[in-house]
Amino acid sequence: MTTRHQLLTDATLEHLRLTGLSVLLGLVLAVPLALLARRKRWAAGPVLGVTTILYTIPSLAMFSLLLPVYGLSASVVVAGLVLYSLTLLVRNILAGLQGVPADAREAARGMGYGPLRLLLAVELPLALPAVMAGLRIATVSAVSLATVGAIVGYGGLGNLIYSGMNSFFKAQVLTASVLCVLIAIAADLLLLGVQRLLTPWERARRETR
Repeated sequence: MTTRHQLLTDATLEHLRLTGLSVLLGLVLAVPLALLARRKRWAAGPVLGVTTILYTIPSLAMFSLLLPVYGLSASVVVAGLVLYSLTLLVRNILAGLQGVPADAREAARGMGYGPLRLLLAVELPLALPAVMAGLRIATVSAVSLATVGAIVGYGGLGNLIYSGMNSFFKAQVLTASVLCVLIAIAADLLLLGVQRLLTPWERARRETR
């Protein structure tokens, strides 16, 4: 017999899997899209426009549109969350890359850096604060939106919220809702810590002000 504690644990783990996988896939797709928009000016408008339009689609409609492609599976939820994350990630990555000082690029080229080494060793590290800001927002957003996946049976804690509302079990709804908030806060703080570890120069700059 499945206990309530086990149901809560399973729902929490599913919620973490849905959120983590969708944000990771979103980041994998967003980086090349942002690089394309930065390198090809004609591509910037379409890339930003399409990702913005995707973000305006209501979550229920988004998952319904994806159902014929993925069926009733967790893939529907992951795909929807990936599409929603693209707007936040692409814009922040692009803004971060565009904000890299021109003299930093010129200095690296003068030292013999090729395009790939310039991107990996200079541009992306300097763009990291903006990238991490977008990643934090996308992660918190995914934690919230994942609950809507309950309409297809894969909503993590959203499943408990949905079933609790139908059965008027307020304690279950409250517990699942609080856990969603705690997951979002914990993920945001974790990513903020990672950002500070990866950008020690930003901390040093703040301390010298």
